[in-house]
Amino acid sequence: MNSRACLAGAAILLVAMPAVARDSLGVYDSWGAFRDPAVPRCYAIAKAQPSKARRDAQPFAAIGYWPTRGVRGQVSFSLSRSAAPAPAPVLRIGNARFDLKGSGRQAWASDKSVDAAIVAAMRAGATMSVSAWDTRGNRFTDRYRLEGAATAMDAATVGCARLGR
Repeated sequence: MNSRACLAGAAILLVAMPAVARDSLGVYDSWGAFRDPAVPRCYAIAKAQPSKARRDAQPFAAIGYWPTRGVRGQVSFSLSRSAAPAPAPVLRIGNARFDLKGSGRQAWASDKSVDAAIVAAMRAGATMSVSAWDTRGNRFTDRYRLEGAATAMDAATVGCARLGR
């Protein structure tokens, strides 16, 4: 697994951990922003919209910032089911389509330029969805509202501005 994949996996695990030593930076519609000065890191996060489809776990999207590592706006997803190795999960925001990398229930952008394109699309979009095929051969989709996403990402950016110094 490459370093980007390890960092994305670590982001998912860190975000999923109990809220010990985390500061809330605010809740903006369906998105929240948090800071963890002990790591240091900040992130914007949202749960997927409710669904009647089978879910093995609660899906969520996160945009992470690790100022001491020079990482800004790293996009990652925790999927509602374990995805099959192929085809890759797909993120759709409006008319934009992004092929994601992934393993099991985790998915992430392939590189920094894709992270930046996704963040820009999120700022302009109203909804996004991540679709994949599960390990049983069934297609599934996790859907998100984007109201508040831009403000939560801005709060995370500002919240981490001084942590990297």
